[in-house]
Amino acid sequence: MATAPGGALGIIRISGPQTLEILSRIFSKNLSNAKPNTIHYGYIIESDAVSQHQNTVDEVLVSIFRAPHSYTGEDSAEISCHGSRYILNKVLELLIQHDCRMASPGEYTMRAYLNGKMDLSQAEAVADLIASTNKATHQIAMSQLRGHFSSELSNLREKLLKLTSLLELELDFSDHEDLEFADRSELMSIAKEINNHLTQLAHSFETGQAIKQGIPVAIVGKTNVGKSTLLNRLLHEERAIVSDIHGTTRDTIEDTINLHGITFRFIDTAGIRQTSDHVEQIGIERTYAAIEKARIVIWMIDEEPSQEELIKIKKLTKNKKLIVVRNKIDKAENKPFILVKIPLIEISAKHGKHITNLEQAIYEAADIPTLTDTDVIVTNARHYDALTRAHEHIQRVINGLQQQLSGDLLSEDLRQATDTLAEITGGQITTNEVLGNIFKNFCVGK
Repeated sequence: MATAPGGALGIIRISGPQTLEILSRIFSKNLSNAKPNTIHYGYIIESDAVSQHQNTVDEVLVSIFRAPHSYTGEDSAEISCHGSRYILNKVLELLIQHDCRMASPGEYTMRAYLNGKMDLSQAEAVADLIASTNKATHQIAMSQLRGHFSSELSNLREKLLKLTSLLELELDFSDHEDLEFADRSELMSIAKEINNHLTQLAHSFETGQAIKQGIPVAIVGKTNVGKSTLLNRLLHEERAIVSDIHGTTRDTIEDTINLHGITFRFIDTAGIRQTSDHVEQIGIERTYAAIEKARIVIWMIDEEPSQEELIKIKKLTKNKKLIVVRNKIDKAENKPFILVKIPLIEISAKHGKHITNLEQAIYEAADIPTLTDTDVIVTNARHYDALTRAHEHIQRVINGLQQQLSGDLLSEDLRQATDTLAEITGGQITTNEVLGNIFKNFCVGK
C-alpha cells in the first residue's frame, strides 16, 4: 500500500512478472494486453466461488507500467481507489488471495536497484527525498536521485580506470620497446585530479550535514535579557517560559525554524551568572555545552558589556559565527554604547522590532552556498566515510609516485581506492574492464 489509510484516496502498487495477469482476475477488464503508460477505469470485483455472485468492491483507476520502463524495472500497476480502510484492506486481501504478497520495507526500491534502474546512492536518495523537510534538503535529494552524484562518481571512476590501465600497461608491457605509454608525470597529473575531486566532495559533507540535520544556533546571555522571548518570537509560538524572575530557564530548550529554505535548530539556554542553586548551575553547564555544539551563537545583551565579558564570549565562541544582539531597544533609558564598540543588531524581542534583520543575519552567518538542482552535496555519512578512505588511498598513490615506487606497489592502493568508491554506487572495476580499456585506448596489439 503506497498511502496510509484515512485519506480520500488510496494507492496500492503491484510489481512483478504476473502483475497484469493477477490484476485481471479482480478487475472488471482484462489487462493482460494493456499498453504501457495507460490508465484504465473500472471496478474491483470480488467473486463468490459458491454462489457465483460478483460483488463490486470499489470504482477505481488502474495505471499500467511495462518492464523495463517502470520504477522497479518490472511489470507493475497502481490501483487508485477510495481511501476507506475497509476498501484498502479488501483490495489487499483479494490480491493476496490471487498469489500476491505484501512487499517488505524498501523492497520496491531494492528491486529497482537489483534491476539496474538506479545505483545504491540513488536508492538512498529516495529515503532522503521522503524525509526532506525544507527546500534545501529536497533539492539535494532530487539532485542525487537524478544521478548527479552518480555522474560525479562515474567521472572519478573513468579517471581511476585510466590510471589503473596505465599502471597495468607499465607493468605488463614495459619490455616491449615498440610500445609507447604514459610516463610518471601523466600518472601524477591524473592522481592529483582524482585527489582534488575527492577532497571537494568530502568537504561538502559539513555543509550537507548542516542542511540535513539543521544548523544549531545557541542563544546565550545573562539571565533576564530576553533569550526565551526571542526564541518564542522566532518560532512564532510560546515555546519557552518568559518571566521577570532571574534563572527561570533551568535547561536548554530546542526547536526549529525554516529561513530561506534552510532549517535552523535554536537552543534557548540558561542565563550565565554566578549562582548557588544546584539545579540552575546544571543548566548553566549545559549552556556551555550548547555553545560548544553550536555553529552560530547569538549573544544577547541589554546593557553595555564590559571588556572582560567581551573577551570571555569571544573565547567561548572561537571558531563559531558570533552575532551580538542588543535587546529591549523599546525602553527609553537605553542609549547607544559609549565604551565598547562592537557590531551588533538592535531588536525588541517583546515587540518584534528588527527581527527580520536578525533572521537575515542568522541566514548569512550559516554561510550556506546557493544551491541549484545540479549541485552535488554529500549528506550521507556512509558516502563521506567512503570518500575519505578513497582519498587516503589516492594520497598514498601520489606519495608513492613521488617516491618512485614500483607500479605493483602503487596498484594495490589504487585498487583499494577504486573498491572504496564502488561501495557508494555498488559498481566495481573488473580485470576484464581494465584489459578492455588498455587494448581499446592504448592501441596494444593493433
